[in-house]
Amino acid sequence: MMNRAQTIQSIKNNPKTTVLIIGAGINGIGTFRDLALQGIDCLIIDRSDFCSGASMASSHMLHGGIRYLENGEFRLVREALHERNNLLRNAPHLTHPLPTTIPIFKWFSGLLNSPLKFLGLLDRPAERGAVIIKLGLMMYDAYVRGDSPMPGHRIDSHDKALQKWPDFNPDIRFAATYYDGGMYSPERLAMEILLDGEGEGNHARALNYIRPVRSEENKILLRDEISGEDISISPEIIINAGGPWIDVINNEINGKSNFIGGTKGSHLIVKHPELREAIGGHEIFFEYLDGRIVLIFPYLQDHVMIGSTDLRIDNPDNAVCTEEETEYILGMVPQIFPSLKVTREQIVFQFSGVRPLPVATGSTGQISRDHSIEIVEKSSRASWPILNLVGGKWTSYRALSEQVTDQVLNRLNQVRQASTSRLPIGGGKNYPAGTDKQQPWIKNITKKSDIPLERIEQLFARYGTRTTEIADFLSKKSDPPLKHFPGYTRGEIAYLVEQEMVTHLDDFLIRRTKLAWLGRLSKDSLIEAAEIIGEELNWTDTKKGQEINRTCEILEKRHGVFL
Repeated sequence: MMNRAQTIQSIKNNPKTTVLIIGAGINGIGTFRDLALQGIDCLIIDRSDFCSGASMASSHMLHGGIRYLENGEFRLVREALHERNNLLRNAPHLTHPLPTTIPIFKWFSGLLNSPLKFLGLLDRPAERGAVIIKLGLMMYDAYVRGDSPMPGHRIDSHDKALQKWPDFNPDIRFAATYYDGGMYSPERLAMEILLDGEGEGNHARALNYIRPVRSEENKILLRDEISGEDISISPEIIINAGGPWIDVINNEINGKSNFIGGTKGSHLIVKHPELREAIGGHEIFFEYLDGRIVLIFPYLQDHVMIGSTDLRIDNPDNAVCTEEETEYILGMVPQIFPSLKVTREQIVFQFSGVRPLPVATGSTGQISRDHSIEIVEKSSRASWPILNLVGGKWTSYRALSEQVTDQVLNRLNQVRQASTSRLPIGGGKNYPAGTDKQQPWIKNITKKSDIPLERIEQLFARYGTRTTEIADFLSKKSDPPLKHFPGYTRGEIAYLVEQEMVTHLDDFLIRRTKLAWLGRLSKDSLIEAAEIIGEELNWTDTKKGQEINRTCEILEKRHGVFL
């Protein structure tokens, strides 16, 4: 794998590429891997870090979207459920089955939601009761019968539900439990998909902190945000995977458009052992007082994620969690857990992103989460066709990527060579499923590397079978533990910098690890991390100071973290 400088030099040496992907969120990254698998020469770029926009700000769910059934989006739900199962199989080290429970307060409410929506007579649906939820869950199960690694749904009575969740609001009538999937780190999953794409050969290249500036005849001028240098590239096809920035990107490369009408979603991460215990490892999925579907997600250790909002926004660069949103999200919890109080002091991290939804009118909750490929053909204004990836959701990224790749192959008169449907991702390759297989695997790596068993277990939990190459890397370097980051070592950071294209300090703290998300940062820890990363990237003392200041500013403005 080439490093950043080598990749940039390779573009200078040969500015021609078959496909240029602009935007390294999950849709762009998924398409990058699929194209690379077909042997297509492609370059993916992002003006920021990989998976740092809308894809980072997801609700961490891998789900079919049970509420979309009410909108009549049956194809979307069926597709997403099968893709959910694919992800659970292909990335078992970074995804997990997620029991999801819906507290139910009524019997028959909501039965007319679907027909009234169809007739245009309902904007905000009535509260869903037990009957409509039961029908939806039966359909949900039926779509993946024979293909799901998880059990079907069940509905508990009032008394049984309160036995399982004694802190539930006693006014509930039932509690419906079904299974979806979850992921603690969308950023790590996206990174491993990207690395798989790069690993397909020298024809697939990836660069962060590179943005398109303008087009010149048959060239796109790219600007390196690190050096300020401009680089030209000549693509045959452009894939605009910029998410909420799609129209902004098109305006920069002479393909003006008006595809995106995104909505902002904000979440809070709170350190709350009592709430974490109260949900019992289940995601609690419920309808808030205003009709918005919201969630309480069991996050790492004693942390809980609560979200989200759904607000229209004009400029995705302005997406931050506001005071009003914080109050709104904190106010969700008492509806289901009236005896538990969540305060601002318990918030350790917050994040907000813009869903790349199509332009639409009406209630934000009724805008389709389906995906589409909007094409701007080659013209006098643009020397290349632009395939714009509009909408979509994390769960179904692979299906969209496959559809985009097939369109590219058709334009190039080539045929598909391989499918990603059952292709393991990163550390999910040759993954030993079950404790009886994992322990011998871990002990074998311990014996080969002479690294303590506990440390290999730690690495395996983070990286799956990539632990083999990481352990090999660590065994050849000095690897002292870090003072301010228990569980991490100097060698592990060096590996991430070298192999995962860490460019800024915040790349490591926010996206390659979950350290910032769990409230584990201090000024001293930033200094320690900057020293190690700086040594790998040849930073001066001045540059280290700039990186620390940059990270503090991002943490404060974007994530409500004040060190």
